[in-house]
Amino acid sequence: MPRLTLTGLTKAYGKLTVVDKVNLTLEEGEFVSLLGPSGCGKTTTLRMIAGFVDPTGGSISVDGKVLSAPGAVVPPERRGMSMIFQSYAIWPNMTVEQNVAFGLNLRKLPAAEVKQRVGEILEVVKLNTLAHRYPAELSGGQQQRVALARAIVVKPSVLLLDEPLSNLDANLREEMRFEIRRLHDEFRITTVYVTHDQGEAMATSDRIAVMNAGRIEQVDAPHLLYTRPRTRFVAGFVGRTNLLDAAVEGGQLVLGGISLGPAASAGVAEGTAGNVLISLRPQAMTVLTAPPPAGDGGLVLPAAVKERTYLGEAWDYVVEPQGTNLRLRAAAPPLEAYDVGTPVWLRVDPRQVAVVA
Repeated sequence: MPRLTLTGLTKAYGKLTVVDKVNLTLEEGEFVSLLGPSGCGKTTTLRMIAGFVDPTGGSISVDGKVLSAPGAVVPPERRGMSMIFQSYAIWPNMTVEQNVAFGLNLRKLPAAEVKQRVGEILEVVKLNTLAHRYPAELSGGQQQRVALARAIVVKPSVLLLDEPLSNLDANLREEMRFEIRRLHDEFRITTVYVTHDQGEAMATSDRIAVMNAGRIEQVDAPHLLYTRPRTRFVAGFVGRTNLLDAAVEGGQLVLGGISLGPAASAGVAEGTAGNVLISLRPQAMTVLTAPPPAGDGGLVLPAAVKERTYLGEAWDYVVEPQGTNLRLRAAAPPLEAYDVGTPVWLRVDPRQVAVVA
């Protein structure tokens, strides 16, 4: 039986619908991120799961038991869930140990059990040597670990995280992504994670639900979202891409008068004809100063560099294949620096061409 099920979940404020018939199922121990731009409805969805917001329509079930439906909502404290907020919400007048023990003490567990469980979780999050410090004496990353420990120690049925890393600097954010995933792998708590940061979602999630205008556009494993986006919004929102108008002629994809070959055309649904939209990631193309050996399986086009931007980890080139009006973004390693106007060869991996619905 699934652990968490959202069925037709809807929230409207007057005539404004902010969450529109969302359907999503999480299996036990699964980590799913709600990813999308500001205002897409992801935080409202999370707050409905937590019980802080009543749905206008649809239902929320945990282990087959309905917790939320219009007119019948189980309060947050009776849901067996834990939630971590953007601000961490740890008590400034309590030590690390007291903060982590707070939920256990509310449940009136024996003092010996509380001490044991708090000691174990502080060891796991590497805060055992800081147990008697107060939040003001901790770094942002350490405060985040306190919030995680407090949420996990009560063994919730579902763990909810609302953009928990948004207040941290870039380096610490990257470190905490892997910390969150490590703790999930250790405890296997069913988790819903809200973020607008694609890197966070990619690093932490088993699956990602991309939301737009209150609806889920696509739910998939991170690598499938990136390589096989199903909608224009997903293709443009997740990573960088070239969104291009192509045509299907005789079952083959044709771009700018150039056939992309059978490997690219494998993703074309049977019976498709006419114009289609394709997604071609910059990483699917290689910029070369000489043509590669024949028969390597790629599509090779003579081209010229029109623009370039140095991004540190890579060069971002805009190249124009000869005889076309196409301008394609292509990525190259940092040492492969080519001046604007340089004649190059563009090798396209046709297996990475995705037809977008």
